[in-house]
Amino acid sequence: MNAPVDLYFWPTPNGWKVSIMLEELGLPYRVIPVDIGAGEQFEPAFLAISPYNKIPALVDPQGPDGQPISLFESGAILWYLGEKTGRLLPAAARERYRVLQWLMFQMGNLGPMLGQAHHFRYYASEPIPYAIERYTREAARLYGVLDRRLGEMSFVAGEDYTLADIASLPWISRHQRQGQRLEDYPNLQRWYDTLLARPPVQRGLALLAERQLPAQLDDASRDRLFGDDQFRRR
Repeated sequence: MNAPVDLYFWPTPNGWKVSIMLEELGLPYRVIPVDIGAGEQFEPAFLAISPYNKIPALVDPQGPDGQPISLFESGAILWYLGEKTGRLLPAAARERYRVLQWLMFQMGNLGPMLGQAHHFRYYASEPIPYAIERYTREAARLYGVLDRRLGEMSFVAGEDYTLADIASLPWISRHQRQGQRLEDYPNLQRWYDTLLARPPVQRGLALLAERQLPAQLDDASRDRLFGDDQFRRR
């Protein structure tokens, strides 16, 4: 029986990636909330695990050599869990790299660009029309990339459900905040509905859902996340 892993978590798209992965794998885990609106990500104990003060992070008491291992960056955590269990990450090289390239697409493009859309559409202290238009249009472009891909394949990396799907889903779940309508992307809509019907996905998305950051932040929370406090503490 695997010992529980510790998941340092707050209900955000990046946090949900790991909670969904753990639910899909059926691994036991303990949730350690890190309230990013209250500044708990700057606590020394958390910084020892995630040096750049971002959730999620994971501590596995049974690492690859039998010793504890701590990890930050959601993509690295998904990759690690896939290798640890031999699930949701193919063993065959060609299929494996196909999954990893779409994981990198999410980490390097989908997440950062949709995150900017969230920021300028909801969290910025004042509206900046150029930034709102720039990132809303970029979100639409990325949705189009996925829609075309999912017109060719059942899932993001091929015909099998993998961690590449898990990485992308939580960001697409915030489509309204990004100024997107899923009905404009029928293949993406089909994929989205298929994944949302999975009980492990539902459980992963429900984790601490009642504690999500509101669309409109108070000044103190905004400063901790995006303002002088964030940069000073780094």
